[in-house]
Amino acid sequence: MCKAIPKGKVSTYGDMAKALSSSARAVGQAMRRNPFAPVVPCHRVVASSLDLGGFSGSWGISCANVQRKKAMLQAEGVQFLGDKILGSKFMVTAEDLKQLVQQQQQQQQDGKQH
Repeated sequence: MCKAIPKGKVSTYGDMAKALSSSARAVGQAMRRNPFAPVVPCHRVVASSLDLGGFSGSWGISCANVQRKKAMLQAEGVQFLGDKILGSKFMVTAEDLKQLVQQQQQQQQDGKQH
C-alpha cells in the first residue's frame, strides 16, 4: 500500500492502518522490516503528529537513519518546519490511499488486457 503514496507526499502509520483495517503498530513493524526499500517507499510513512517517526529500525530525529528519511522526503519536495512536516498539503489520508490503490490495480488490469 505504501507504493501508492506519490513522491512528495506522506501518509501516517494510523491512516495506513485504517486503510488496511490493521493497527498503527503493525504498520510500523512492517515498515521497519521492509526489505524492498526504496522501491516500496516506507520513508513516506510518518507519525500522526507529522513527526518523522522511525526509519530502518531507528527512532528519534537525532538518529542518522531518521535524518536520512528526512533528506529523502525533502528531495521529493516534502517541506518541513523544524522536524515536522509542514501541513496537510503533503498528506495522503486513509481514503486517499484506498483510492490510489484501486487506481493502481485498475491500471495493472488494463495493462494485462493489452
